[in-house]
Amino acid sequence: MACGILTNTWCVKWRFGSGMNWQLLLFLFYFNHMVGGHIRYSIPEEMKKGSLIGNVAQDLGLDLKRLRSGRARIVTGENIQYTELKTDKGTLVVNERIDREQLCGDVTPCSFSFEVILENPMELHQITVEITDINDHSPTFKRNSIHFEISESANIGSRFSLSSAEDPDVGVNGLREYFLTENDNFVLKQNSNADGKKYAEMVLQKPLDRETNPHLSLKLIAVDGGSPQRSGTVNIDITVLDANDNAPVFNQSMYKAIVMENSPRDTYVTTVNASDADTGSNSIVTYYFSDLNSGLSDLFMIDENTGVVSIKGSIDYEKDRKFELRIDAKDQGGLTDASKVIIEVTDVNDNAPTISVMSFTSPVSEDSPPGTTIGIINVKDLDSGDNGQVSCRIEQNAPFKIKSNLRNYYTLVTDAVLDRESVSDYNITVVATDAGMPPLSTKRTFHLKVSDVNDNSPMFSQGVYNAFIAENNSPGISVLTLVAKDPDENQNARISYILEDTNIGGSPVSEYVSVNAESGVIHAVRSFDYEQIKELVFVVKAQDGGSPPLSSNVSVKILIQDQNDNPPQVLYPVQTGGSLVAEMVPRSADVGYLVTKVVAVDVDSGQNAWLSYKLQKATDRALFEVGLQNGEIRTIRQVTDKDAVKQRLTVIVEDNGQPSRSATVIVNVAVADSFPEVLSEFTDFAHDKEYNDNLTFYLVLALAVVSFLFITCLVVIISVKIYRWRQSRILYHSSLPVIPYYPPRYSDTLGTGTLQHVYNYEVCRTTDSRKSDCKFGRAGSQNVLIMDPSSTGTMQRIQSEKSILDEPDSPLEVSCITQGFTYANIVSLNR
Repeated sequence: MACGILTNTWCVKWRFGSGMNWQLLLFLFYFNHMVGGHIRYSIPEEMKKGSLIGNVAQDLGLDLKRLRSGRARIVTGENIQYTELKTDKGTLVVNERIDREQLCGDVTPCSFSFEVILENPMELHQITVEITDINDHSPTFKRNSIHFEISESANIGSRFSLSSAEDPDVGVNGLREYFLTENDNFVLKQNSNADGKKYAEMVLQKPLDRETNPHLSLKLIAVDGGSPQRSGTVNIDITVLDANDNAPVFNQSMYKAIVMENSPRDTYVTTVNASDADTGSNSIVTYYFSDLNSGLSDLFMIDENTGVVSIKGSIDYEKDRKFELRIDAKDQGGLTDASKVIIEVTDVNDNAPTISVMSFTSPVSEDSPPGTTIGIINVKDLDSGDNGQVSCRIEQNAPFKIKSNLRNYYTLVTDAVLDRESVSDYNITVVATDAGMPPLSTKRTFHLKVSDVNDNSPMFSQGVYNAFIAENNSPGISVLTLVAKDPDENQNARISYILEDTNIGGSPVSEYVSVNAESGVIHAVRSFDYEQIKELVFVVKAQDGGSPPLSSNVSVKILIQDQNDNPPQVLYPVQTGGSLVAEMVPRSADVGYLVTKVVAVDVDSGQNAWLSYKLQKATDRALFEVGLQNGEIRTIRQVTDKDAVKQRLTVIVEDNGQPSRSATVIVNVAVADSFPEVLSEFTDFAHDKEYNDNLTFYLVLALAVVSFLFITCLVVIISVKIYRWRQSRILYHSSLPVIPYYPPRYSDTLGTGTLQHVYNYEVCRTTDSRKSDCKFGRAGSQNVLIMDPSSTGTMQRIQSEKSILDEPDSPLEVSCITQGFTYANIVSLNR
């Protein structure tokens, strides 16, 4: 377990299985607040999966709800995620086994960093975990044995380099010292390189004697400083040669060289040189790397004869920036000398920047204000110096910009107001370029969608809609379609059409037209009459489905087209049933004399109201004509004495519609010079007209009366027959006497009458009369009308007291009396 601490230094004592005690120092770092916080933990390597590292929520001052609502997560650029964040507990635990030697090698201190990101609002917290070493490796030698051939004449103080042991552990757990098994000839001398790495040399302290001891076997023991202590051993085999008085000597104790990283194989590094004062075979010097265990033999090689050092493997500045080679020169007699070659690696711009996405939000609302954060990226370049200096920019011209808030971290924000209707999505290409020569760059494209807000009202395709519809249309007919468009999307673009409440001619517009809310189709609610209303002007509103909804209005004007549905109406001459109007034409009238003018109108419009006048019938067609356009009746010849006084003209007035409609007017014309002449002629004319009219009426009335009487008589006869049949049946079965019954005050035709008051009837007939008149007299004492059955039309009057003709003021009634009576009737009526 480890804890993150902000203000104090603590020493935590660890206990691992089987009694191993380690005391670990946890160094504290001050909280550096920028976007978030920075915590540092220290844990030993090789901890089990799930082991607690620290309480992140407590150390950052966050509650567990914030971790869950902010979707807290770990972002790291490594392929292996060594840690895991438990958002339900706020703790950081081990996710994968951590091997410090694999993670960092010889680098100390060993640590790795990652970021914890929270959203809504966005927070960035950096966490560094330091991995402390445990003594889990023993020192090892690359070879099992070391072989030396040493002349017996080797000088005291001669040095013999030994292979170094490798211990991946560091610090106190790393290689601490070497031990050489006890012997009489050699002692061990320990040295350290510039990087602190230890190596050992054997120093001859007593001359060798090949004859006494031609072979020596020693052991070199390497031990570390861990607890418990670990060690490694290598055998040293020494063959004593015959005398070789002079050992090789390098002309420099240390060589320096500079190489560029990524240099190709066989690239020259430097040349080492050692000389031997001996002659012959003892002066031949060979060169070799004394420390083959360091792994440098995989990167460099040396020509054993010339001493030329060249590159063998791949040199990477980002892995190793300096190399130290130990080279031995040996003659044929086995005498050696040692020297160092310090190789410095220069960086080249061979690594392009890398872009890692920490957070990215899509879609973003189009009403987001400028400066809204849409993403956080991390940019790294493994190169150093100018080659590792990175700048970021957005490639295309887009309403976004990049801000640098922290080293290697950049924030992608909006730079202007977004408009989804103009651009609904963006491909934002971020370019990271280093400052090397030539510069290297990396691109990363982000696809950002812009979400819609209801910021656009529906717009009609026209400012004013005009439509035409013929009158007498069928109700429900489609008149026109309104089209409105909303550049928004989804519900914000769903348009409903609403008819605004207005009045047309005092009635709501909904009584005339309706609009389909979905399609915008306007229908006629009822049939229109051009003569009543000629146009409809109303307003339709288009409203979208956003919240709040937006709308716009448009004016609609429907013009009603006239149809020829009205016949012409004659204003003059006026046609009346009881009186007769006649136009007089003097017999001295010349050709073209204006008799009268027929005046007519048509309530239709346009060509449906264009009227033409034609003479349909006339008593004398050769005497009159009618103006086609103006309806004027004029004479077309000179009036003569032979022309009849009464002239009857029938004029037809016709409109120009399709189909055409017409009206007929009768014009009476009197050809005379004086009014009395006209009056005598037209009295009979009027009488005949009245007679014809009355005759038609009476014929219809007589037909109705006769039909009624026939049906009534038929019913009465049938009723009487049935009644008599039933009476005869009753009398036939009864023995009672039959007594005749006479109603009171009843008398037969030969009596003097029983009525107190009577009327006298007088029938007067003329030979030329088509009507019969009957006169009713006042009540007299004994006035009786007797009609002889043999008479053919004359009447005899018997007056006993006073003649009815003596009273001129007696009321008169008109009735019709038929001729040919077959018997005498005495008519007496009570007043």
